[in-house]
Amino acid sequence: MSQNQSIPFLQAFFYWLKLGFISFGGPAGQISMMHQELVDKKKWISESRFLHALNYCMILPGPEAQQLATYIAWLMHGTIGGIVAGALFVLPSFFILCGLTYLYLVYGDINVMQGILFGIKPAVTAIVLFAAYRIGSKSLKNHTLQVIALIAFLCLISGKVPFPVVVFGAGLIGFFGSMISPKTFSVASESKPTDEKNPKNQELAIINEHTPLPEHAKFKKKKLYSFLFIALLCWALIYSGLVALYGWAGVLPQMAIFFSKAALLTFGGAYAVLPYIHQGGVIDFQWLTNEQMIDGLALGETTPGPLIMIVTYVGFIGGWTKEVFANQFMLSGFVAASVVTFFTFLPSFLFIFLGGPIIEATRHKIKFTAPLTAITAAVVGVILNLACFFAYHVFFPKGFAGEIEWISIVICILAIVALIRFKINIILVIGVAALIGVVLKYLQVIA
Repeated sequence: MSQNQSIPFLQAFFYWLKLGFISFGGPAGQISMMHQELVDKKKWISESRFLHALNYCMILPGPEAQQLATYIAWLMHGTIGGIVAGALFVLPSFFILCGLTYLYLVYGDINVMQGILFGIKPAVTAIVLFAAYRIGSKSLKNHTLQVIALIAFLCLISGKVPFPVVVFGAGLIGFFGSMISPKTFSVASESKPTDEKNPKNQELAIINEHTPLPEHAKFKKKKLYSFLFIALLCWALIYSGLVALYGWAGVLPQMAIFFSKAALLTFGGAYAVLPYIHQGGVIDFQWLTNEQMIDGLALGETTPGPLIMIVTYVGFIGGWTKEVFANQFMLSGFVAASVVTFFTFLPSFLFIFLGGPIIEATRHKIKFTAPLTAITAAVVGVILNLACFFAYHVFFPKGFAGEIEWISIVICILAIVALIRFKINIILVIGVAALIGVVLKYLQVIA
């Protein structure tokens, strides 16, 4: 029996649809959900094959959990399976965020919304710090990598070194450094399969080490070139259409170019690329304000899907603010959000369909590269810089000369303790913080 017959497409379709609505908790939570369901419960894929796919997705720019879903679905049902899983991972979040952004823009000044955001903002600051702690504790295994993280942090907080330069520079350090000291940059080596703890898992899983590689997963140059051509054609046709309608300097063409670049810079997840999005969205193009950017991250943390979906929020507000369609604010926001989301996620699908066959053909030899190890170290510094950015605007809303938001600092500290010491779920932390904010706002109103 073939893999496709063993795993009914319709059954897989409904699983990916459900995952799109429940994928809270960021990449770690989303990957954990997929592992529990696909490896432990459904036994659609073995542990070693799951980890093999995950290792590849971790070295790609883009949302690793969404790419992992795309990869596994591609392995099960070919290109159509990958497209369905990847799209369903994103679409629920897209529509939810468009709705929430509309409510935020229309009703953002009401007490309840203000209270929710007041409580969530310091919790998000804590979550960003927690992300730096989690990634740093796993990746900064020696002094060289710690120094790379520190240099990346200092470069970005100085405001004089662009994010892409930091990432590229870290990659070069890893490349040349590995020639001098290979062991230093071999920290992020491929994880060993844990199927050894449960050998029966290899046999019980439908896709395991002994499953023959399906025809669609075999490497073929013709197929590789076809995928590359189709993806570039889709990109070029839509971008050309936007330019024809709005001109080179139009809002939508600018968004298409900017978020295409952002999609290729998301090494280390959304937290790592947010400074780049902030630089372009807030400072360069002025699609939204500093406060709106922070509010967007707060909203993004409370919705399912990858955190990089904050680009949908940025696009919606940018389209609304710049009035892509005169006096049609909601339509302007929705169209801009659609454009931004398309150009952000197109590369994610391409990386899987191009690289998947190569990775499957060499799955016993895959390893993280030295440049990637260095980039991962730099990402810790990038995230710390982002945490400082949020902390400054949340704790000192009127600058260092203004009053300090001591309540926000307390909420942030409590959230950090809850996440690190008691390992409380991120969604619960955000929910409690939002409730605290609403209560405080209510008390302020009646006082």
